[in-house]
Amino acid sequence: MRFIDLQTQYENYKGEMDRAIAEVLASSQFINGPQVGQLETTLARYVGVREAVGFSSGTNSLLAVLMAWSVGPGDEVITTPFSFFATAEVIALLGAKPVFCDVDENTLNLDPQLVEAAITGKTRVIMPVSIFGQCANLTALNSIAKKHGLLCFEDGCQSFGATHHGRRSCGLSHAGATSFFPAKPLGCYGDGGMVFTDDQDLAQLLRSIREHGQKVRYRHARLGMNGRLDTLQAAVLLVKFAHFENEIASRQQIARYYQDNLPAGVRGPVILPENGSVFSQFTIRVAERDRVQTALQQAGIPTAIHYPIPLHRQPALEGLVDDQSLPVASRAAEEVLSLPMHPFLTREQQDQILDALAKVVVRA
Repeated sequence: MRFIDLQTQYENYKGEMDRAIAEVLASSQFINGPQVGQLETTLARYVGVREAVGFSSGTNSLLAVLMAWSVGPGDEVITTPFSFFATAEVIALLGAKPVFCDVDENTLNLDPQLVEAAITGKTRVIMPVSIFGQCANLTALNSIAKKHGLLCFEDGCQSFGATHHGRRSCGLSHAGATSFFPAKPLGCYGDGGMVFTDDQDLAQLLRSIREHGQKVRYRHARLGMNGRLDTLQAAVLLVKFAHFENEIASRQQIARYYQDNLPAGVRGPVILPENGSVFSQFTIRVAERDRVQTALQQAGIPTAIHYPIPLHRQPALEGLVDDQSLPVASRAAEEVLSLPMHPFLTREQQDQILDALAKVVVRA
C-alpha cells in the first residue's frame, strides 16, 4: 500500500504523458516553451482570474509575491503557525516578521477572530494557508484586510481546486499561490508552482522577478530570482489537469467513506458547508498519536504527520517571533496523523486502514 500512489496515476495516463514529454524533448524548448503559457492560460481560466504566472516551486511563488509587494525589514505579515515551514520562511527571508495567530479548533485554518487584534502599524499582509485542501475563511479575512488597508494573500499550496462559496482557491484574495510538488492534488514530476491574480501590474512584475528582474534580456530593473517553471513540468501538468476534476471527485468520495467509518476515538476533518475540499491530506486527530502511528506502521499502513512542530517553535525562527503559546496549533501538532489519500485508493485498502485503526486507537 502506498501513502500517495503516483505510480498508478502514471500507468493510467502513460500514453498521454509519454507523448507530451516526447513533444518537449523533440522541440528542445526546455525553458519558456509554449506549454508554460498554455498552462498559465488554462489554469487562470479554471481559477477565474485574469493572470497566472508559473514558478519553479510553490515556495518561490510565495516569495515572489512578497518581493513584488516590497515586503521587508520593519514589516509584519500575519499568518498561521500550523503549516509547512515555507509559509513563514519566505516572510523571514525578506527580513519581515511573521506574526502568528492561532488556528480554528475544527478546521486548523487561521482563525479570523484572532487576526484583527494582531494588526499593528507595521502589518502589511494577512497570509492564510488553506490547510489540507480546505480554504481558509477568505470572506472574513478579506473583509479584515480591506478594513485596515492591508493585502490578503492565500497560500493555496495545498488547496488548488478547492472552493469557498463557489469560488476556487487561489482566486479568493489579492493574490493566491499554489504548489505543484508531486504529492499535491495537481502535481508535476519535480517542483513547480503558480501565482494567480486579477492584478495585471502585479503579474507583469512577477514575470520580471522570476527572470532575475529582467524586462528586456540582460537589462535587470530589479533584484529577482531564477524562478521559471520548466516546460517539461508544464507539459506534465497539462496532461494531469485533463483528469483533475475526476481525481477531485474520487478524493472526495474516498474522504466520505473514511468519515463515515472512522472508529470511536478518532476525530476526522471538519469541512465547513461553504467549502469544497480537495483533501490534499486526510488528516485525523487521535490521542497517543505516536503510539498509534507505530502500530499502524507495524500493520503495513503508511502514515505521515502534518505537522509535528508548529512554526512558532521552529529553531530557525528563534528570536524572530514572539514567545506565544498558541494552544490550538500546539495541541494539534501532538494529535494529527495523515492516512493514505489519493484518487486510486481502493475500498478494500480503506477497509484495511480502518480496521487497523480501530484496533489501536484509544477510545474516549
